[in-house]
Amino acid sequence: MPLFDAVRLALQTLRVQKLKSFFTLLGVTISVTFLIAVVSVVEGMSKYVEQDFAGKFLGVNTFNVRRFPDIQNDVTDLEWRAWQRRPRITPDDGEAIKAALPADARWAMQDLQWGQASSAFKTSGQQVLSMAVTPGYFGIKDLNITTGRIFNDQEDALGSNVVVIGSEIAEQYFPNLDPLGRELRINKFPFTVIGVLEKQGTVFGLNLDRQIMAPFHSYMSIITRARLNLYGVVVQASTPAAYPALQQTVREVMRKRHRLRPSEDDNFVLEGSDTALAQWLTIKKFLVLAGMFLPAIGLVVGAIVIMNIMLVAVAERTREIGIRMSIGARRRDILRQFLIESATLSVVGAILGIVLGIGLSKGVAAVSPLPAAVAPWSILLAVTVGAGVGIIAGAYPASRASKLDPIFAMRQE
Repeated sequence: MPLFDAVRLALQTLRVQKLKSFFTLLGVTISVTFLIAVVSVVEGMSKYVEQDFAGKFLGVNTFNVRRFPDIQNDVTDLEWRAWQRRPRITPDDGEAIKAALPADARWAMQDLQWGQASSAFKTSGQQVLSMAVTPGYFGIKDLNITTGRIFNDQEDALGSNVVVIGSEIAEQYFPNLDPLGRELRINKFPFTVIGVLEKQGTVFGLNLDRQIMAPFHSYMSIITRARLNLYGVVVQASTPAAYPALQQTVREVMRKRHRLRPSEDDNFVLEGSDTALAQWLTIKKFLVLAGMFLPAIGLVVGAIVIMNIMLVAVAERTREIGIRMSIGARRRDILRQFLIESATLSVVGAILGIVLGIGLSKGVAAVSPLPAAVAPWSILLAVTVGAGVGIIAGAYPASRASKLDPIFAMRQE
């Protein structure tokens, strides 16, 4: 029987025997549904972490020189106490790093502290993320201004008390007003608003629209105590290829400043997206494996159901098999016919599962903060697995059908 005719016969069986076909496809459909949904949610989370988090919070081709990691996983008390004994990262360290960088690299110093904002129109509210940064920080983090401008090197050198604020700060502290040129106080220190950042949203619960940035040498450095201990020095390579060499340059500068011997470990950290996301990549791997293993149990059940249904089909169609063999059909023709029918049933179940899985993942994304992104490889895997399950499940029934004696088969009613 040609391939097309075998597929058509299988689809006709689905249409005629709707209830039996429903239960035949149920195991495969449910398994593929959850496979697609779980993988889609994991992929969505991965994009959120690796693009939004790494891009907005860490920066592209960027690493931070810090006293100890900002993103910490499974830190023991012993490690934490060792970190506390490390020398602080100071503005002098930042200037030394700047002097050693190639001309195409970017650099910025950063310090931050949660503070209390107030204006003539609002005297209290949630704490705001107050940051003292050098002007290069805006370019490194790819921060854009919707209104006004950013501060420049001259204003930073003079310690001008100007600020660039997040969109939510502008809305709350200057309702229905243009905030430019108006005074905003941070911990009672007065600043003049010169710019408003474009809306950025949240990353891991941190509202990036509630941040305030002022020149590093302004009053903000008093609020954050930047002269004592920096949050970090941010360095950006011009290209991914230049990233490793730039890290090595900065490492050599810091080791020299901290007077470390060749045998001693670094007492600082160069934290980039690769190190910060290492733990997430491990978690992602286990989530994907779990998302594939659990539906596999359902696929085993589905395969057993398909095998049983196909055995029944062989018994019901014994006379048909005998007639086909008597007019010239070979054993391999019978074997191929039933394998194609079994694979077709399974693939139809997989396709239904893909549709339901995509719908389920979109539903999860709509009613929860979990993002979803359908991975093309999961769809290809689902179809392949569906066909594979059908072939494996149909192998034994097809083999039995091909081994029937034609004369005995034709006697069956």
